[in-house]
Amino acid sequence: MPLSKRDLLPIRAETDIVMVRQAVRKACIEQGFSLVEQTKFVTAASEIARNTLEYGGGGEAALETHIEGVRKGVRIVFTDQGPGIADLEQAMRDGFTTGGGMGHGLGGAKRLVEHFEITSTPGVGTTVAIARWK
Repeated sequence: MPLSKRDLLPIRAETDIVMVRQAVRKACIEQGFSLVEQTKFVTAASEIARNTLEYGGGGEAALETHIEGVRKGVRIVFTDQGPGIADLEQAMRDGFTTGGGMGHGLGGAKRLVEHFEITSTPGVGTTVAIARWK
């Protein structure tokens, strides 16, 4: 039987992004991820947490750790009730930005993880799930 643990982390201020980074790094260490694996996953989680705050107006992150036999994983699901993303395909393209950044956020985060899933409805909000397995 798989073992799972779940923590709900609020994302309401800049300091919450730091808390998400710390919680994700701790979960990755507990699952035995290498330093490179930790860094990639924490970087992706940090980018999505920042987007949740800046573009979604805040939200939450559900951090889950899983053990299935010898397989261990970390999954985090970010949700907001912000304005949503009208064109997901365009938002995933490198160089696209609605803010002042470089436009590598969503696409870059996707490249850093093994599982990336995004759903968004304009006027309702956005959900992004990322995961990495050991």
